[in-house]
Amino acid sequence: MNTYNDYIKEIEERKAQGLHPKPIDGAELLSEIIAQIKDLDNEYREDSLNFFIYNVLPGTTSAAGVKAKFLKEIILGETAVKEITPAFALEQLSHMKGGPSIEVLLDLALGSDEAIAKDAAAVLKTQVFLYEADTARIEKAYNEGSAIAKDLLESYAKAEFFTKLPEIDEKIDVVTFIAGVGDISTDLLSPGGDAHSRSDRELHGQCLFEHNKEQQAELKALQAQHPDKRVMLIAEKGTMGVGSSRMSGVNNVALWTGIKASPYVPFINIAPVIAGTNGISPIFLTTVGVTGGIGLDLKNWVQQKDADGNTIRDEEGEPILKEEYSVATGTVLTINTKEKKLYNGDTVLKDISAAFTPQKMEFMKAGGSYAVVFGKKLQTIASKILGIDIVPVYATSKEISIEGQGLTAVEKIFNKNAVGTTPGKVLHAGSDVRVEVNIVGSQDTTGLMTSQELEMMAATVISPIVDGAYQSGCHTASVWDNKSKANIPRLMSFMNDFGLITGRDPKGKYFPMTDVIHKVLNDITVGDWDIIIGGDSHTRMSKGVAFGADSGTVALALATGEASMPIPQSVKVTFKGEMKSYMDFRDVVHATQQQMLKQFGGENVFQGRIIEVHIGTLTADQAFTFTDWTAEMKAKASICISEDDTLIESLEIAKGRIQIMIDKGMDNAKQVLKGLVEKAETRITELKTGIKPALRPDANAKYEAEVVIDLDQIVEPMIADPDVNNDDVSKRYTHDVIRPLSFYGGTKQVDLGFVGSCMVHKGDMKILAQMLKNIEKQKGKVEFKAPLVVAPPTYNIVDELKAEGDWEVLQKYSGFEFDDNDPKAVARTGYENMLYLERPGCNLCMGNQEKAEPGDTVMATSTRLFQGRVVKDSGEKKGESLLSSTPVVVLSTILGRTPNLAEYQEAVEGINLTKFKPSSKLLSV
Repeated sequence: MNTYNDYIKEIEERKAQGLHPKPIDGAELLSEIIAQIKDLDNEYREDSLNFFIYNVLPGTTSAAGVKAKFLKEIILGETAVKEITPAFALEQLSHMKGGPSIEVLLDLALGSDEAIAKDAAAVLKTQVFLYEADTARIEKAYNEGSAIAKDLLESYAKAEFFTKLPEIDEKIDVVTFIAGVGDISTDLLSPGGDAHSRSDRELHGQCLFEHNKEQQAELKALQAQHPDKRVMLIAEKGTMGVGSSRMSGVNNVALWTGIKASPYVPFINIAPVIAGTNGISPIFLTTVGVTGGIGLDLKNWVQQKDADGNTIRDEEGEPILKEEYSVATGTVLTINTKEKKLYNGDTVLKDISAAFTPQKMEFMKAGGSYAVVFGKKLQTIASKILGIDIVPVYATSKEISIEGQGLTAVEKIFNKNAVGTTPGKVLHAGSDVRVEVNIVGSQDTTGLMTSQELEMMAATVISPIVDGAYQSGCHTASVWDNKSKANIPRLMSFMNDFGLITGRDPKGKYFPMTDVIHKVLNDITVGDWDIIIGGDSHTRMSKGVAFGADSGTVALALATGEASMPIPQSVKVTFKGEMKSYMDFRDVVHATQQQMLKQFGGENVFQGRIIEVHIGTLTADQAFTFTDWTAEMKAKASICISEDDTLIESLEIAKGRIQIMIDKGMDNAKQVLKGLVEKAETRITELKTGIKPALRPDANAKYEAEVVIDLDQIVEPMIADPDVNNDDVSKRYTHDVIRPLSFYGGTKQVDLGFVGSCMVHKGDMKILAQMLKNIEKQKGKVEFKAPLVVAPPTYNIVDELKAEGDWEVLQKYSGFEFDDNDPKAVARTGYENMLYLERPGCNLCMGNQEKAEPGDTVMATSTRLFQGRVVKDSGEKKGESLLSSTPVVVLSTILGRTPNLAEYQEAVEGINLTKFKPSSKLLSV
């Protein structure tokens, strides 16, 4: 087989799509290209040279290894290529970002040819992606008296790889481009339906603005008019990047508007400029920092206040906004990075200091946060080898310690896991901290990018300080199509080799598990003091504190076992009153958002902060419903404060589920899962003996706000409504419109129901089974007037339902049941009025495979109501996804419409709903 001919054929196919050649990552193809370069008469020699120089992915790809070896031959004079001089070969190596390139550079620097050694060392001084094996070679040579090794270590100890970089421009001229009005979901920048192409950056770039070619053309035209300026992408009257971290979204914005990272690496751009009236979503802002980009909080529309400082409202009770300054498309502005102000001409519009903290400016200077993280590590190692103190080079981490002030739960976790802070110093919110990470999760539609990031940062094995890591297959679970067959086995193989527990076994020894990643992470998190990083915005565990992150931050956590961030501010949420017998805990979750907004005059005090929820009496499965929804509350993360006995129960459940994974053969050679079981057992012993009670904040901790939720006010089911027809486009699809069931008058048509996603737990599946039996008893039969799609979160839950008899009930009423031996190869496009029992996984919630029919009104238990996510618009009607509890969804499909309260109460009579009773115990110390 001629690999090169296959590549040429692929190039022709890509041309038809308006695409350039795909970057090369395979050794076989590049070896053939090198052979053609060496053959001076080869007809493909010129193209082969261009492919070799400009189209090979760096890092630890197999192609990078072949390229580095060939460049070494050229530098040593073993091979002559007139177009690639030894100096140019060294320049190529300098852009290869670690792995094989570092190995080659060290071979040359520590070799016998002094001139070559000096040149190679000069390149090495600019590199930061060195690992233990690399620094060990340098240390060995230094101990043996190598002058070059000493010179390298001294350079690293001074962090010259950073200090000798050019400073960021004092003035950055930008031209504005309004990407949308209102909150902008990352689905607009990188649609879920295009998840399969995320690792092919150029192809994926075509989906920006959800494939809106007209909007893309407007952006190109703007760039043509202002070739000397950078485009600033804006969410007018909203927040940019809500919904997820989505590295692919930032990659797309950077591809269209950013700066090329290297002339020798295609389609990798950095440093986009992104802004929003209400700033950038916290986890998305972290992703912007990965690329050294700029994220601005414009506040160009502000709420109007009366003389007493009260918000002025319109007839509908909505705050009246005033435009402080215009950022209409085509407005030329200047970012002054020294003054940290935004200008229009000579007029100061806004102080933007928050976007230019010393740490963020370091990311910008270094071309992204990875280089800073690895640079600090390399400087520390070099200083230790030389036996000298670390020279202050990087911005001093801000350490805030307030005497006499207690700690919130998140402050306690960060203090416990902090690395490199002043010994003995207690840190409060706002402090910049490096922390060790306990659990890491990678999901399948971002995992391919994570694997690429790991290759490009030259990482080959998971950090030994990570307790456990999991690679899921949940986002591609509903349809096992050709795209999944091509991508997912490759991903699972890479991650399994890297040291993760994988949903699919590359060797096929255990059955493929498509469990929802957040549910698996919730089970394998067995420490309430743990820090969890996961490649999805719903990485929000009910034990420990979890942060959704972009694919690159996940890669960094896997490779280093660390993450860096400020300790977030916290908002305390407590409860009073009593739940009505016919209410479900999902209604409490929605009411929390509603009551918070009401208590604070429409201001979302949760945004960008930790929600410390004093949930006390709910086990991890049930409490996860609250923590999961905090992504929609725009919180940075959440922490559950639990009673000791409740935490013990949660850990016992987790321990049992991890053991099932072990029994299925999912543990690896390092017995990671066995270690988690042992950790759970140790924690249970600590709780039972009182040696270490459950995590609690201090009684004198300080919060940014405190919210008390009155359960007595929740008198009917609550529904999150996308409000698709709101005259003010900025108020559509926000998750902030929470309405009581009675708002719909029992008349709103429902075209499809969905019970599934990470928001449901085993109890929801049992509620569904109980409701079906209840309705049959009341009506004589169960007849669906709208389709009901059901996707259990995990196989463990399915097995438990089978053992307890509930699965048999679901089978009785279903018209379709998934078959793992014959999974669907094509996404369903139409639905019948019946119950569909789907394979565990994300299903409709992700929107990348199966969707509702265009224009449908969907009632769902899931998390996302963004435009086009679950359902697209039709020519006649906007699609809308209303989010509610399991019983509301089920009854809506039976009736084909929203129920009234009397119908709802009758349908749930005697059913064991997810109940919540506030703790009567003191949950602070």
